[in-house]
Amino acid sequence: MQKLGDFKVPHFFNYPPYYTLQPVKETREKQVQLWKELILDYCRNQKIFVIGLEEDYPLFSNPVIERSLSHEARKVFLNALVAEGHAEWMDKSHKKCLILWLRIQDWAAYILNFVKENGFEDSVMTVEDIRSGIETRGTELAGIDRGVLMRALRLLEQKGKAAIFKGTSADDEGVKFSA
Repeated sequence: MQKLGDFKVPHFFNYPPYYTLQPVKETREKQVQLWKELILDYCRNQKIFVIGLEEDYPLFSNPVIERSLSHEARKVFLNALVAEGHAEWMDKSHKKCLILWLRIQDWAAYILNFVKENGFEDSVMTVEDIRSGIETRGTELAGIDRGVLMRALRLLEQKGKAAIFKGTSADDEGVKFSA
């Protein structure tokens, strides 16, 4: 099986027709579903949060079979992720897409579960500790996009599960969890 780095690509990755938008509705629906799953799995595996539509992105081309997705196909697949809440366009021109393999509410639930499992209730952690601290190594939180993390923390704050404290800089913002 072919790999992209340490990521194993599915069999359809080597099937040339999947790089061309399919005209038959049922076939296109299957194609879109496969690409959505592949994009989410790859981004999760590689900890990629932003895909630039205009940039070279290893997932969108396969040199082995000399195929690449067209700009239109990329946009169709990313729009499908946006439609189900697994991505958001970051600009009006739709050139950069934020990939959410976990939706914001799922990130919030993941954080809350992490806090409970590790005994951090009624504790204060810095935002940077959550993103890159020893406690989060090997978890989904390691390397999380700061913007995604802050949105999830604000959601927890709205639900009364966390309180965000502003520091003098972005590096020393803190969060107190009351799970």
